[in-house]
Amino acid sequence: MKTALITGITGQDGSYLAEFLLQKGYKVYGLVRRSSTINFERIKQIQNQVELIHGDLLDQNSLIEALRISKPAEVYNLAGPSFVPASLDQPLLTAESTGLGVTRLLEAIRTTKPDIKFYQASTSEVFANTTEVPQNEDTPISPRGHYGFAKAYAHWVTLYYRQTHRLFACLGISYNHESPRRGVEFLPRKVSDGVAKIKMGKATELKLGNLEARRDWGYAGDFVKAMWQMLQQDRPDTFVIGTGLLHSVRELVEIAFNYVGLDYKNCVTTDPQYFRLENKTPLVGDCSKAKKVLGWKPEVTFPELVEMMVKADLVANAK
Repeated sequence: MKTALITGITGQDGSYLAEFLLQKGYKVYGLVRRSSTINFERIKQIQNQVELIHGDLLDQNSLIEALRISKPAEVYNLAGPSFVPASLDQPLLTAESTGLGVTRLLEAIRTTKPDIKFYQASTSEVFANTTEVPQNEDTPISPRGHYGFAKAYAHWVTLYYRQTHRLFACLGISYNHESPRRGVEFLPRKVSDGVAKIKMGKATELKLGNLEARRDWGYAGDFVKAMWQMLQQDRPDTFVIGTGLLHSVRELVEIAFNYVGLDYKNCVTTDPQYFRLENKTPLVGDCSKAKKVLGWKPEVTFPELVEMMVKADLVANAK
C-alpha cells in the first residue's frame, strides 16, 4: 500500500486528491494546522479514512515530524492561501507560507527521506506579465503581485531541489480550476451560489465586475488526476495543466442562469468595486505536453462544470 501526505487536505484540491488516492488504495495522511477555525467540511465524507497530522509550513520541525510519522512515498503540497486578492492584505504571510514554506518542506524531505516523490502546486499567476499566448512550460516566469511572487519563488526553489539535490520534485502549473467545493469568494462559486439564492427567492440580484473578462476554467477533480500522474512517471518534470480554452464571465453567467430557467439580464448588475486589474495578456494554458506524456486531458466541459456547481448550490440553499 502506497502512502501519501497531502498538505492543504481540507482545501478544494486537497479534498479531491484525498478521495482520488483513497480510491487508488493509498493510505492518506493530511497535514493540518493547530487552529480552532479549521473547516473540515470538504473532507467530512472521508475524514474517518484519512489520518490527520498537525503541522505548519511555517514550522520546520513540525514538517520533519509529519514525515517521520507518515513515512510517505509521495508528498503533495497544496497548502497556502489561493485567493489572489487576499495576498494583497497579507503579503508577509503569503511570502512565508506560499514561498518559504515550500523551502522548509523540500529541506525536510531532503534531510529526512530524500526518495519521496514531491508535487508542488504552481499556478498560472507566475505568467501574469507574459506576452505569450497560450503559455506552456517554456514560457518565462513573469509574476505580478505578492501571490505570483511567492509562487514564482516556490517554483524556482522546487526546480533547484530537483536539479541540485536530485529530488523527485514535480511542478504542476495549474490554471483556474473550480468545483462545488470552491469558496464563495471565488467568482465561479459566487455566481453559482448567487444563482441558487435568486432561484430560491433568497436574493434578487447578483453584483459582478467585468463580464467580458476571460479565464481558462477547468474542473478541480480533473486537475488532481494530473497531479498524481506526474508522480507516477520515471523522472520528475514540469507540466502546464489547463483546458486551453478561454470563457468569459458573461458566458459563465449565462450558462448558470439558463440552467435554472432565468435570464441573467434581469438579475445581474455590474459594480465598479468588483472590477479587478486584468492581465494585459490572457492566461490560457497549452497542456499538450501533459496530454502527450501523461495521457491527461480535461474530462468535464465548462458548461458541465457550471451546471454541476449550480446544482450543488441549489441543494445547499434548499436546506
